[in-house]
Amino acid sequence: MTDAPHALPEQVEVLIIGAGFGGIGLAARLKQEGWHDVAIVEKAADVGGCWRDNSYPGAACDVPSHLYSFSFAPKSDWSRCFAPQAEILAYLQDCVKRFALTQQVYCGREVLSADYDSAASQWQVCFTDGSSVRATILVSACGQLNRPAWPNIEGQASFAGAAFHSAQWRHDVDLRGKRVAVIGSGASVIQFVPQIAQQAAQVTVFQRTAPYVIAKHDAPYSPAQQRRFARWPLLMRLSRAWQYVSHEARALAFVRFPGLMALYRGEFTRHLQAAISDPQLRAQLTPDYPLGCKRILISNDYYPTFNLPHVSLQATAIKQITAQGVLTADGQTHAADVLIYGTGFAASDFLAPMQIRGRDGVLLNQAWREGAEAYKGISVHGFPNLFILYGPNTNLGHSSIVYMLESQFRYVISALQQMRSQGIRTLEVKAQVQQRFNTALQQALGHTVWARGCNSWYLNAQGKQTNNWPGFTFGYRQQTRQLELVDYECTFA
Repeated sequence: MTDAPHALPEQVEVLIIGAGFGGIGLAARLKQEGWHDVAIVEKAADVGGCWRDNSYPGAACDVPSHLYSFSFAPKSDWSRCFAPQAEILAYLQDCVKRFALTQQVYCGREVLSADYDSAASQWQVCFTDGSSVRATILVSACGQLNRPAWPNIEGQASFAGAAFHSAQWRHDVDLRGKRVAVIGSGASVIQFVPQIAQQAAQVTVFQRTAPYVIAKHDAPYSPAQQRRFARWPLLMRLSRAWQYVSHEARALAFVRFPGLMALYRGEFTRHLQAAISDPQLRAQLTPDYPLGCKRILISNDYYPTFNLPHVSLQATAIKQITAQGVLTADGQTHAADVLIYGTGFAASDFLAPMQIRGRDGVLLNQAWREGAEAYKGISVHGFPNLFILYGPNTNLGHSSIVYMLESQFRYVISALQQMRSQGIRTLEVKAQVQQRFNTALQQALGHTVWARGCNSWYLNAQGKQTNNWPGFTFGYRQQTRQLELVDYECTFA
């Protein structure tokens, strides 16, 4: 537990909500730039964000370790090219210590609401325990993948065995010798199914939509490699640079020339054919939508797992959950002792369930009734001195979100520096600036692979693309190199 026995002050200059990559990284950069009146509030008992919550067996990153870490906090001794969950969590905990943030992190503080006080030009933030704090600058670092999404299936409450979501893994449930039903086939499922198949007597995966799964080019770093990275930091920077360039090149297919996805389609086909010989099973595992339209997954052991005699795939729609298991539309009941939901996250419900009220008492979810949007994914008209990290349309399909976060850190720091140097009391993005930016953004999204006709977590309930960035990450970094005051309404102290 990172939280030390210290009391949250009644007022701070900068209040950050969330102690994952975004919150920890911004606090570290602020300290480097001379900002010390900063507090991070975290609803859980420790830091780590999604890497604290997603502790299911086999959890690991699908972005290379050297790229999925802060450029200002390199780690020379990553165990593998793609780090496992526990190691990433330990890295974030170490960053809290490395940048002496322990006394600025307040765990067990869940935000209930945040209201902007126009008279005082401050945010009043209230917590579920009844306490509150006032802040001049409010930063949401809640991310997009922090609220598990549960399917709406008849009879869920009637299941007699243990049932849980992969993001809330029940480590107290012994799967040895059990019949396990897994609902879903996304990024979490392809990681934990091969692991639980080593314990369970029977595993049945209920797949609504087949994912594209390609090979994971993973390998451990040898002690000699780790020593070289530690002795010559330039080698690690070169490794990171190569990983960045090779991943950034993929954006050509995602956002510029979707036809290039045919190259990855061939890789997928070879990967599937090498692992699965049964033509019927292979057909069930073959997606019926364009490659890249949904998240592309990487795994070396997911497909081979279905060759095991006690592992099966069910592509028939689920009709109902019963006390004994899962009833499918063909009338067949699949008995189960444990039910695991691998159904992802409510990614388009940004900042929920917090109630954020801006200028004139406008609720953020009302301002976003037609879909979340922000200027550069960071600022929202009507909400002065509020900055969002990993906000609307800043997710990626091809590279590291940590790179995007570092771009946002620079933008927020630029805002604070100009506020301090020029005596600015409040910053609020102009309505026409936000509208112009998002009109162009949605037009650009229309040319990407994500607009090719499939439903995914990249879209909200109205079908609006609220999650992904339709361009290169270096383009986003150029746009966020500094805050331009001409884009904002300013009041002065």
